[in-house]
Amino acid sequence: MSATTQPPEQHKHDDSELAEFGYKPELKRTLGNFHTFAAGISYISILTGTFQLFYFGFASGGPAYWWSWPMVFGGQFMVALCFAELAARYPVAGSVYNWSKKVGNPHIGWLAGWMMLLASIVSIAAVALAYQLTLPQISSFFQFVGDGTGTYDVATNAVILAAVLILFTTLVNAFGVKLMATINTAGVFIELLATVVLIVLLAVNITRGPQVVTETQGTGSGQSFGYLGAFLVASLASAYVMYGFDTAASLGEESLDPSRNAPRAIIRAIVASFALGGLILLLALMSVSSLRGEQLTTDGLQYVVLDVLGSTAGKAMLWCVLIAVTVCALAVHTAAIRLAFAMARDNNLPAASLLAKVHPRFQTPVLPAVIIGILALAILVVNIRQPQIFTVVTSIGIIMIYLAYLMVTGPMLVARLRGKWQPAGDGKFSLGRWGLLVNILAVVWGTAMTVNLIWPRPEVYNATAPYHWYLRWGAVLFVGIVAAGGFAYYWFVQRHRTGVLAEHQLQQSAPVESAASPASE
Repeated sequence: MSATTQPPEQHKHDDSELAEFGYKPELKRTLGNFHTFAAGISYISILTGTFQLFYFGFASGGPAYWWSWPMVFGGQFMVALCFAELAARYPVAGSVYNWSKKVGNPHIGWLAGWMMLLASIVSIAAVALAYQLTLPQISSFFQFVGDGTGTYDVATNAVILAAVLILFTTLVNAFGVKLMATINTAGVFIELLATVVLIVLLAVNITRGPQVVTETQGTGSGQSFGYLGAFLVASLASAYVMYGFDTAASLGEESLDPSRNAPRAIIRAIVASFALGGLILLLALMSVSSLRGEQLTTDGLQYVVLDVLGSTAGKAMLWCVLIAVTVCALAVHTAAIRLAFAMARDNNLPAASLLAKVHPRFQTPVLPAVIIGILALAILVVNIRQPQIFTVVTSIGIIMIYLAYLMVTGPMLVARLRGKWQPAGDGKFSLGRWGLLVNILAVVWGTAMTVNLIWPRPEVYNATAPYHWYLRWGAVLFVGIVAAGGFAYYWFVQRHRTGVLAEHQLQQSAPVESAASPASE
């Protein structure tokens, strides 16, 4: 859909929400309804997440780990509903950052943005590592380092393949949102089509009934809490997948009628991901030839696809998984750029005026695209000889995203309790009388899952050699340093500089409403 088809008064209406923040419209509105949906669902990326983490969930909790999928969906759906209500009210770039600033205060907003930005950079690296789980399965040609049996073969090769993907997403994002949206939309279409085909093919090859999801395969033995302990570990495989739906709102300044389209896109993205992902996981367990194969706990769904569909059809499906991984990394990179732009526009990042500069030709912030790509590559290089790179890098990124989400839903709950929260009117999305209950559930869920994610269990953070204490406590240490350091930096340095840069301020005769928190008024 082209922005030229929209009348000028429509653009004026689309930009009205920016006035509350004191921003002038700068990004070009070209994205339609499906584009925003595609951004959200490609960030979640069912084929990426399920294929990347099935092996971990199955190894930790057996077939019964499947129940973590509806559990995580239930909790994240509460968060998504809160975000949809916020998207209807504030469909602006850097959604999590600006939302937490509005419903909380500038300090909370900066912390949420800081955590989300670092998490997004880590997530780009983590998603890109999924190339290693798929490409060598398609052909041994893609195992450039050794034959995959050496101590560091897999980890080193993963970094090389991931670096290629990050270079690609950097270039695409630097050349503008239109190119990104075209590639992303095409990739999402292929991913959705491949997902449906995979579900059908697995369904016609089932060898056992759905009661398979009651089998634990003894994974609870030796656990402090029995199977509950095993299930909590296994649930991380689902928690690692179902997030990023806020991306639809983060592209709000480049979307048409965003206050109506973004909430719908958020809800549709998470519901579609739940339904399709749940069916893939269930049918995979029902169709694989044996549930005792060791490859289920090492190669995961890639093994299931090749086992059930055979080499030719299976490898064709793995190419579709590769496309899904590519557009997922592209979507994560895109969201990170919009977040960096939003924070820089408020003078909340070093070299803010440069980071917030929109390229006159490509109509996108080019410098953040390049810097974020370089930082994601740096994360890979640091971990180039680390066999536990998959779990550690992924876990740290997800923990910080859950914390950033809590910095939105928590202050939003406080604002509700104080009677300060006002949903969007004019028939736009609102939770109405269910708002308080949904918000409470979102906060409780986010807190519980954050504790589960950061819990320094050896099964998650120190499962394979070499065994080091700093690997087991790596998430606690890294996230703690990031949070404490960010809090101190804002309090002693950044709070004295925060404010919309002059070149990004909305110039009008009437004063605009302050971007301060409704909860702090």
